[in-house]
Amino acid sequence: MLKGLGGLGDMAKMMKQAQEMQSKMVDLQANLVKINVVGQSGAGMVVATTNAKGELKSLEIDPSLFRPEDKEVVEDLIVAAIKDAQAKAAEAHQSEMAKLTEGLGLPAGMKLPF
Repeated sequence: MLKGLGGLGDMAKMMKQAQEMQSKMVDLQANLVKINVVGQSGAGMVVATTNAKGELKSLEIDPSLFRPEDKEVVEDLIVAAIKDAQAKAAEAHQSEMAKLTEGLGLPAGMKLPF
């Protein structure tokens, strides 16, 4: 009577995997806040620290940069350090996602909507 409905077992398995994946994603998001990455510019004169979600946590500026005539240079260095930190945060995020999706058998390079 239930012949031909064998796919329902596969569907239940997929739903369970989806729920497990969702749980792992929640854990991943919590862990991304704990991972700190450091970006630098100007040979370390400006250092920006972000978490793996890209949220700026701290900014350090070498005191020698505080001369009025160098204002624009300092501003550019700050932007460069933050961009460097954000790029590293994106890499850390991708690395953590790769660990999470490793056992799912997804095609290489497949991007999930997270």
